[in-house]
Amino acid sequence: MYDQFREFLRGKTRLCIIQAENPDGDSLGSAIALDYILQNTENTLYCPVDIPKYLRYFPDWSRVTNEFDFRADGYIIVDTAASVLLSKLLDDPAIRNSLANKPVFVLDHHETEDDLDFAHTAIIELLPACAALIYQIAKALNLQILPEAAAALYSAISSDTLGLVSTSVTSDTMRTMADLIDLGADPATLDERRREFMKKSPRILDYKADLIKRIDYSLDGRLATIHIPFEEIQKYSDEYNPNVLILEEMRLVEGVVVAIAIKTYPDGKITGKIRTSEPIAEQIAGYFGGGGHPFAAGFRTYDISYDDVVADLVKMLPDLLQTTEEEHA
Repeated sequence: MYDQFREFLRGKTRLCIIQAENPDGDSLGSAIALDYILQNTENTLYCPVDIPKYLRYFPDWSRVTNEFDFRADGYIIVDTAASVLLSKLLDDPAIRNSLANKPVFVLDHHETEDDLDFAHTAIIELLPACAALIYQIAKALNLQILPEAAAALYSAISSDTLGLVSTSVTSDTMRTMADLIDLGADPATLDERRREFMKKSPRILDYKADLIKRIDYSLDGRLATIHIPFEEIQKYSDEYNPNVLILEEMRLVEGVVVAIAIKTYPDGKITGKIRTSEPIAEQIAGYFGGGGHPFAAGFRTYDISYDDVVADLVKMLPDLLQTTEEEHA
């Protein structure tokens, strides 16, 4: 079933494993695990941005670099097949040239359409995490999963499923996690390390209180949005991603169906991170050119203000929410 990945690996001695410019636990864990699984090649782990501090509970996070490996004879992109999430790479002529002229393999688990405009081979399966796909491939191809790889895969799947409680989790997911424990992942140790790195400083807790006070509610409280301007991104993101800090709190407010954290940048870029209690997050993201999962998605757009995004949401969401309500009736 995964023979095309075996063929991609054949004859290669040096690989570069690429994450998108919005790294999360799944992309980081997937990259680290592949580094350990692909023992017959020399590997570099690339991300165009620094790994945020709140993700540094992964023991091997420091192996990721933002120096692109032009000497690699093949590239593996993990956890995305969307060009909008790889714009920092694709806007660099030298990097784009490497991707266009060397073999590229994409591993992803999102429903978002593969819109990469350079030649590549892809395996995209709708699974709870990209790490779950990597586990299946390794198992099918009889690739050794060392304890370090098992730990990275376990943490990655746990991260992308909110601790194994998201609607994407199935009995197969639980069997995968059990297999990874048998292969050397230690859930207690991994979670203790994660909780230590997730601790908040007093100033971050103060900032969270400020964010809570600034939440905007629309559509009779069904839509909750928060604006995170660039000054705050600069000030707090390295210590704690504001999206991570506030989104789950917003989603859990009584009556809220859609929660969106919106960041604005000086170059006119706007990014939105979406969490929903109904399976409509990907449709909302798609309206703005993004994508993701039914309950968690994101988008990036340009030359539009926070107020304009909220106005568009207020226009388009009622029909989407009504359709969802009718389907449940």
